[in-house]
Amino acid sequence: MALAQGSGELIWWPYMIAKYGLTFLWLLVPACLLQYPLNLEIGRYTMLTGESIFHGFIRLHRGFGIFLWLLMTVSFLWFGAFASAGGTAMAELTHWPTGWTQRGQSLFWGYASIAVFVTAILASGVVYTLIERFMKLVAVVTVVGLLSACLQSDVLKALPEFSLGLLGPVGEMPRPWDSGDASKLLTAITFAGLGGFWILFYSYWLRDKGAGMAGLVGRITGLGGAEEAVLSDGFLPADEAESAKNWTTWRRFLSADILVGIIGNLLTTLMTCLLAYALLFPKGLLPQEYELAVVQSQFFAVSWGEIGRLLFLVVAAAFLTDTWLATADAVSRIQTDIILTLFPKSRRLPARRWYYIFLGLLTVITSLTMQLDAPGPLILTSAIIGFGGTIMFPVALYLLNHKMLPPHLPAWAKPKGKPWLLGLSFVVYLLLAVLYLKATLKL
Repeated sequence: MALAQGSGELIWWPYMIAKYGLTFLWLLVPACLLQYPLNLEIGRYTMLTGESIFHGFIRLHRGFGIFLWLLMTVSFLWFGAFASAGGTAMAELTHWPTGWTQRGQSLFWGYASIAVFVTAILASGVVYTLIERFMKLVAVVTVVGLLSACLQSDVLKALPEFSLGLLGPVGEMPRPWDSGDASKLLTAITFAGLGGFWILFYSYWLRDKGAGMAGLVGRITGLGGAEEAVLSDGFLPADEAESAKNWTTWRRFLSADILVGIIGNLLTTLMTCLLAYALLFPKGLLPQEYELAVVQSQFFAVSWGEIGRLLFLVVAAAFLTDTWLATADAVSRIQTDIILTLFPKSRRLPARRWYYIFLGLLTVITSLTMQLDAPGPLILTSAIIGFGGTIMFPVALYLLNHKMLPPHLPAWAKPKGKPWLLGLSFVVYLLLAVLYLKATLKL
């Protein structure tokens, strides 16, 4: 939920609402719900085997797994942009270092936040526990602040018309369509929640939560905790009554866990969109480039004045930079997992050491790519590349969970019925890809 809020939900949905009013709002709810079957299948594989979903893709076909690995690696070369986007908030808050340009100040605070987060990871006991607690705090503070802002009279006046926008476009588009916004709209829809390769992070979080069979594979620990043996290969559940009972409990947990993230994220996004419609749209203010967080600081100012504006800037900084934190952690886990899976000789080094090697590399690489452009274009670049993976995931998950894995499972663990929702996700994402290509190439 917190990771999703720090990407499209804080940036692109408010941007689309501020620019085009209620033209595209009706796409938000189905876009969020569309990710439920993908999360369900990803979680199902990890809880039944203890293995990561990437390990499963490699089992499905080594070449396919390697291709996804390379695509994912390229897509995450740019995620340092989230740290610099959070830096825009701190730059606006402090106007420091004095005498620097806005870009320079934003980059300074981006680098400072990265340094703080890396230090925190190194000093932690269990790395996932640190990240989960921090992101819960950010999510709760943001929800409370947004809810308070939405309860103000100026915002509530816009609520009836805004609600109609959930059912379909309201009125005519207030301004001509800008073809340059095709990638922004695609990113907003596809990443309403966790999109692209971000959605695969859920598998690794379940592993460190110890969900289902993942409780047997070990966790990544910080230098402040005892090192654990982290296994790459997993285990299958025994065909016993107790295992069947446990699976029923874990299956319910999986559905509830996913829905908390999706529904919580949906409500938060609806609030940012409502605020954008009530406060930004009438004035034509668009959050973009190095003003991503600055423009939206008006959200909290509605209810709390200048103190609210300053609070939003602090929250937005945490909101966006925690995306860097969660992404750096998860990508380091994925790279470690893939190396240990593809190259058995690499297991001479423990998983924790590989994790910190990749964390160091990602910190250096993203610190360099932050220099290439403003946050907005870099975030879009990462999202568009990741969308290519999103189209393939439903097919791969179907083959993995409904064809390859079932013969090795007890009867009670085999999937029931046809995965219609998974098929729907594939059709919709494929259609989005066609529409995006048509819009960008002007076919």
